[in-house]
Amino acid sequence: MSSARELGLIFGGMPAGQWNAITDVAGVSVGHRTLSGDGLATGVTAILPQEGDPFRWKPRAAVEVINGFGKSAGLIQVAELGTLETPILLTNTFGVAACSEALIRRAIAANPGIGRETSTVNPLVCECNDGAISDIQALAVTPADACGALEAARGGAMKQGCVGAGTGMTAFGFKAGIGSASRVMEINGERYTLGALVLANFGAAGDLVLPDGRRPDPRSPAVPERGSVIVVLATDLPLGDRQLQRVVRRAGAGLARLGAFWGHGSGDIALAFTTADPVAHEPETAFAPQRRLADRFIDLPFRAAAEATQEAVLNSLCQAVATPGRGGRHFPALSDWLQANSG
Repeated sequence: MSSARELGLIFGGMPAGQWNAITDVAGVSVGHRTLSGDGLATGVTAILPQEGDPFRWKPRAAVEVINGFGKSAGLIQVAELGTLETPILLTNTFGVAACSEALIRRAIAANPGIGRETSTVNPLVCECNDGAISDIQALAVTPADACGALEAARGGAMKQGCVGAGTGMTAFGFKAGIGSASRVMEINGERYTLGALVLANFGAAGDLVLPDGRRPDPRSPAVPERGSVIVVLATDLPLGDRQLQRVVRRAGAGLARLGAFWGHGSGDIALAFTTADPVAHEPETAFAPQRRLADRFIDLPFRAAAEATQEAVLNSLCQAVATPGRGGRHFPALSDWLQANSG
């Protein structure tokens, strides 16, 4: 399938990275495990924040709960301590427990002292409800599926649309799923990257606003906004915990540009992490030096977060294919609408 840019949507402002994906941030990799057939359209998407063990060297992180109608795991500790300890897994609502188990077992295998000689581990799993297409009561996602997504993680070009956790997701009345985008920033003569990956499952039919102002009509029945969206931002820019919190908040600006208003039944969660200056699990000294961006330059990552989030959602829509839903519903492809209305 084609990206939003390939389908003629114009994104001004900042340049994209080589892959226009979260994997443009060095060391970040993404993998999927897709489950389909027999009433299933679900799966797991894994985001590995670095090449090394995140329990031993914890990436600095922040979380923004835009609207908290969700069942994710691990967010409280990220908000409190400002670090990640595991990869990030995305899945359906009832797959959170299976994915958490997989992350815990993976961390224990690499660090046998977890829960005994040292602290426990904080598995980080975020979810959206894919029940409009998939039989969510089947509890189909298993720890083995989560491990499969982790093992499949690679850098470079990544699959988007109806894949992994995005297999059964919808947005604005269209079929949606996994989407990604990136922005390159130049600060003080050095290049830095911010990438976004979204699990898009939100937005009322008819509310979508394209960058050129058009409002696509999915010809879907009007239903209350009860979806969710997970936004994961990664960057190699050295940012302090407070700055990461401010940057991740701007993901909401990217969602608002699309016409989202974060309805009562929507679980809208944004996470951000930086690969710069991770925190040692067992520091050798009482004080650890960490770099941070001077605040007078922070508007650049603010803009990058909003732009990358907006384009990532549109890529999730443009790279998804039309799919029948449960109960006789049908979710068309935005790419089909764009091609039919290209004139």
